[in-house]
Amino acid sequence: MTAEDYKNGQLVLIDKPLTWTSFQVVNKIRWEIRQRYALKKIKVGHAGTLDPLATGLLILCVGKLTKQIDQYQAQEKEYTGIIRVGGTTPTYDLESEVDQHFPTAHLTPELILETTRKFTGEIAQKPPIFSALKKEGKRLYELARAGEKVEVPSRKVTISTFEITDINLPNIAFRVVCSKGTYIRSLAYDFGKALQSGAHLSALRRTKIGDFSVANAMSVDAFIAQLQEGGSVDY
Repeated sequence: MTAEDYKNGQLVLIDKPLTWTSFQVVNKIRWEIRQRYALKKIKVGHAGTLDPLATGLLILCVGKLTKQIDQYQAQEKEYTGIIRVGGTTPTYDLESEVDQHFPTAHLTPELILETTRKFTGEIAQKPPIFSALKKEGKRLYELARAGEKVEVPSRKVTISTFEITDINLPNIAFRVVCSKGTYIRSLAYDFGKALQSGAHLSALRRTKIGDFSVANAMSVDAFIAQLQEGGSVDY
């Protein structure tokens, strides 16, 4: 792989590590490419944000391929993870502490499986207040952390698959296939409400984007090692 190869456009599949932001991954990969080839600049962007506490597939577009980011973002995505019932958090995940507790004694496997049907097909979903969406030029999470009350409008998303893969209360393991713009944190929160309990997301991993699988992705360290060797990966 040469500097010109990256400038002309390359797709890099990264398995995002836990606690890293998607932006940190982009910055790290950009810096490593620049260092390796002594470039003043190189365009790198990602096709769909993953929260810091999520892991899994992050598609990076390098060079001229950044013009196709929207094309990759628009593709269907698959996630696996764990919803923890019995409590909610302000961020709908483990980035914040549980602020309310709810009963779980009434929950049965039958009720849990039946409730998933309410969340398949086209549904209306409110994005989390703690998200990177913008309102009047400011990120929602910035407004939320400042204590401002913000009304977030619902939007239509499509969930084609919502499969429960294991129930070990308070943890419910799942697999979801969904459209662009779906927030799995919001799905966890709404699912808890529909169960007449409360819930938050305790683990999340993106396994697919369109035809691309995390099975073919590299760790950040593996990409850096490959970069030093000058190799390439055929996706």
